[in-house]
Amino acid sequence: MSEPSTTIIPSTPQPTKSAWFGYAAAVVLQVFLGAAVFAADDELRTVTVADPYLEMHTGPGRGYPVFHVVDRGESVDVVMQRTDWYLVRTDNGKEGWVDREQMELTLQPDGEQFSFERASIEDFTNARWETGILAGDFGGANIISLYGSYSMNPNISFELWGSQILGNFSNGWMANANVVHEAWPEWRISPFFTLGTGYIHTEPKSTIVQGEDRSDQIGHVGGGFRIYATRRFLLRAEYKSYVVFTSRDENEEVEEWKVGFAFFF
Repeated sequence: MSEPSTTIIPSTPQPTKSAWFGYAAAVVLQVFLGAAVFAADDELRTVTVADPYLEMHTGPGRGYPVFHVVDRGESVDVVMQRTDWYLVRTDNGKEGWVDREQMELTLQPDGEQFSFERASIEDFTNARWETGILAGDFGGANIISLYGSYSMNPNISFELWGSQILGNFSNGWMANANVVHEAWPEWRISPFFTLGTGYIHTEPKSTIVQGEDRSDQIGHVGGGFRIYATRRFLLRAEYKSYVVFTSRDENEEVEEWKVGFAFFF
């Protein structure tokens, strides 16, 4: 008697781990750059060059060449800012980037020296919005997460998370909402506690017999640290303990740790 034939179900090609990490990092980088570039004001600010000259670069960095020089006594309009570089426009329409050190030596129309605001630890404490990317381990699988946060006050914030899970036997995604409490938000290294709920979707990588996809509700508790780095950037490290409320007899418990960086504004 011949053995029953086994049907091999072709597996759908899965994106590599590096592809997922690269894609997510690119998305967050675009968000950061978009948040870091902003108009100077609703109306352009005009400043006068007080140094012997003002060097205009082709891009926001010292590696970009100087293509034009504005002489002392001439005026420029401040169009936008990117970190420590300012896009300015001359009277004849030329646009270029000038570093903060030179811009702080320009004068306002009333003759007073112009001051440009810098992000500080106070801004870190009182920031309303935050977005970031973290990566780490989720029950033995790799996980990369993007999040956005809104602070209702310095102690309480509300977060939305989206995560991609990449394991040896299954892949998946997770979406959850968190409430975060910071007892000492004014500290440079600020500890926090978090509580949240959401959903997790798991897709097994079976090739012999197609496994069943699962979607389950989850809940978690956890804690971590937000660390003010510089300007509007911070580092973040956290641990979470999840309970997966499955439709089977027993629920599952999963531990997660992640580290990453974020931008506040």
